[in-house]
Amino acid sequence: MRVFLAVSLDEETRHRLAHLVSLRLPEVPGRPVPPDKWHLTLRFLGEVDEAMVERIRHAVDDADLGEAFPMAWGGLGAFPRASRASVLWVGVARGAEALDALDESVDDALETVGFEAEDRPFQPHLTLARLRPPEDIRSVVRGEPLPEVAMRVDRVTLYESRLGAGGAKYEALDEFELSRK
Repeated sequence: MRVFLAVSLDEETRHRLAHLVSLRLPEVPGRPVPPDKWHLTLRFLGEVDEAMVERIRHAVDDADLGEAFPMAWGGLGAFPRASRASVLWVGVARGAEALDALDESVDDALETVGFEAEDRPFQPHLTLARLRPPEDIRSVVRGEPLPEVAMRVDRVTLYESRLGAGGAKYEALDEFELSRK
């Protein structure tokens, strides 16, 4: 099974963000990611067996993921850079520190079941499109800013990613609630 842990968007946030993106970018460059697949990946774990999925479930369920918190999406960016982009994304306008803490808690939980800490810095984002071959999208990224869309982060979702015709299909395997204030 190919699995990853992510912050999901609630339907209201998904629809509001999709509407604003469509207004700001009537033509999304590259291959757009459909809004029903939008999420903020905390950690991609790759291929694991069912026994490891159970260990991951228990580790994340036992972890102190912290309290639920507000965040907001806003602005556009690109990886690795706008002049030669392979990914167009929406960034985090507010709540990045809390997301960093959540990511660290998830990493700590995963280390208890044998996953090594991520060696590259966490850059929270929502992928809007993949560009193959890379394109210069500086005019898109530097254009009118995308208005902020607020949401509440109150859970982490364990997903299975199934590759196939028409792109990956995601199935939620489990959800882990953050504590409430």
